[in-house]
Amino acid sequence: MKIDTLEQGFFGIGIQNGKTPENLGVLWRSAQNMGASYIFTIGNRYAKQACDTHKAVGAMPYFHYESFEDFYAHLPKGAMLVGVELTDEAVPLESFKHPRRCVYLLGAEDHGLSNEAIEKAHHLVKFKSTLSLNVSVAGSIVMYDRGLKTEFST
Repeated sequence: MKIDTLEQGFFGIGIQNGKTPENLGVLWRSAQNMGASYIFTIGNRYAKQACDTHKAVGAMPYFHYESFEDFYAHLPKGAMLVGVELTDEAVPLESFKHPRRCVYLLGAEDHGLSNEAIEKAHHLVKFKSTLSLNVSVAGSIVMYDRGLKTEFST
């Protein structure tokens, strides 16, 4: 997949209170392959990722935030926060128009996104599935969908 960053805009992707090192490592590997501008974690569950076999942390900026408040205060100027969460308010990913400049936030599999993250998100998206998905799979699906869609909202 060839990425034109001037045409694409930018996006970051990360997990709030990620549960397992494997999920973070797999998400980071997918992020590197699918054109993410940066990766991040929020909360105190971060650890070095053995599953990051492509060494994404060394290939793109990685940020860690102690709290959601700290993360939200450092959103890039003009970026939309897109929460990925299985809620009634969330828009189906199939019909979602990805913002040109955005940050995707996923919640841990055991807790999901915090209420504060859900309230502060500019957009919430979900996909058709009977049950919740593995967080790294969910993030990969969102990034793949972004790559497929050529038109972005502003």
